[in-house]
Amino acid sequence: MKPLLKKIPLILLSCISLVASAQHGTENYKAIDDYVQKLGSLDTLNMGTIAGIVTKPYRDKKERVRAIFDWIAFNISFDPKAARSGNTQKNSTTEVLQFRKAVGIGFASLFQDMCSAADVRCLIPDGFVKYSTEQIGDSKTDINHSWAVVQLGQSPEEWFYVDPAWGSGYCDAEMKVFTRSFNDAYFFADKTIFNQQHYPDNEAWKLGPAPKGKNDFYALPLVKDAAYTFKLKSFSPHDGHIKAKAGKGVFMEFRLDPGTMVSKLSILKGDHNKTREENIPFTFEGGLLRCSIKFEDGSSLPVTVRVNGKDLLTYMVDVD
Repeated sequence: MKPLLKKIPLILLSCISLVASAQHGTENYKAIDDYVQKLGSLDTLNMGTIAGIVTKPYRDKKERVRAIFDWIAFNISFDPKAARSGNTQKNSTTEVLQFRKAVGIGFASLFQDMCSAADVRCLIPDGFVKYSTEQIGDSKTDINHSWAVVQLGQSPEEWFYVDPAWGSGYCDAEMKVFTRSFNDAYFFADKTIFNQQHYPDNEAWKLGPAPKGKNDFYALPLVKDAAYTFKLKSFSPHDGHIKAKAGKGVFMEFRLDPGTMVSKLSILKGDHNKTREENIPFTFEGGLLRCSIKFEDGSSLPVTVRVNGKDLLTYMVDVD
């Protein structure tokens, strides 16, 4: 396991994240979040001192990790310029604290060091993510991301995924502007959903159900943040590249949390500034959301499935 990769391009790492408006899971960390936010940027302090201040009120390791996750998300920005050029310099912990910006490996390294200072075991898997429909099916992509595994016990059931970069915010479609937007879906993330977004270069770091191989991972559609919001269990089509006939319906179904209230299903066709949204008739019963989508023109275009206005999955659709 390599704690720091400086020579591998980490292109467009943390910019898939969209806004997650509510705490995920069953635990309420609002008191911790509020405490850390009030601490501010702690600009003049070193890593060890910051870690000590941030975690001082908490004896429980999970609460300490949450405080560290919060402080990084509130105070470190993603560097889209460095990401576009594949520049991973200035991503050591000292440099990240100095410049207050990083790509994925810088976020992960700072998180790991702060956890270590707080007596929490944390390691950094390196691996792969998809940020664009152009990557669907392209398993030749080099390592392009790093995240964290927090180990609270000996059993893998006590190991948890954290992605501090994706928890900090998101970039615009052209990867030029970063917007900080706290997203706690990536704190002790749902393992099944996380594995549909991240694939480690060492399969030993797969926690929970995951694609069997790199090819299977790259064949999937892009799994978006709303998958956590709605607790996405399964989806069909499973292949991210759909071949459709003009005028013929493509059947889709998504198994969500049965307690979800689905008021709207829509699809967003196209990408960047050339998009159009269409409302889609649907049924939702017992957690199973079903619909049929027709495409009228012969073209290739990204199609994002949206539930209640939140992006769930993005496919690449070829229409004959």
